[in-house]
Amino acid sequence: MVQFKEMSEAVPFAEQLGAESAGTVVLVNVFTVAPEEAPQLLRAWAEDAAFMKKRPGFVSTQLHEGIAGSGAYFNYAVWESAAAFRAAFSDPEFQERIKAYPPGAVASPHLFRKKAVAGICPGAEESPAQESPAR
Repeated sequence: MVQFKEMSEAVPFAEQLGAESAGTVVLVNVFTVAPEEAPQLLRAWAEDAAFMKKRPGFVSTQLHEGIAGSGAYFNYAVWESAAAFRAAFSDPEFQERIKAYPPGAVASPHLFRKKAVAGICPGAEESPAQESPAR
């Protein structure tokens, strides 16, 4: 079963699960695994992604692999709301699926929302029509 490591000590993932957040949220999950456990990690992740894809509020997901045999992977998954993600993550069937990850795998999940940076990127509080043309 996967081990969990906090991405932010200031706000643990469990605290994020209980929080309300208006609008879309993005789950970022960084995995590290020994090279020999990578196939098991990929199978478990694919099964989890297929499960989550069927849940209400799911928008999309993408897995990324570190280059040069690093053993690091990360995925991001877009959800319509924190509540939709919480419902899917808390589902007993999903919690049972976590046991399929390799014993040496470490996961660091964290929830994010878009942040506007003037002239660089639009955020949740800035619509594309308000964007600077210097983008």
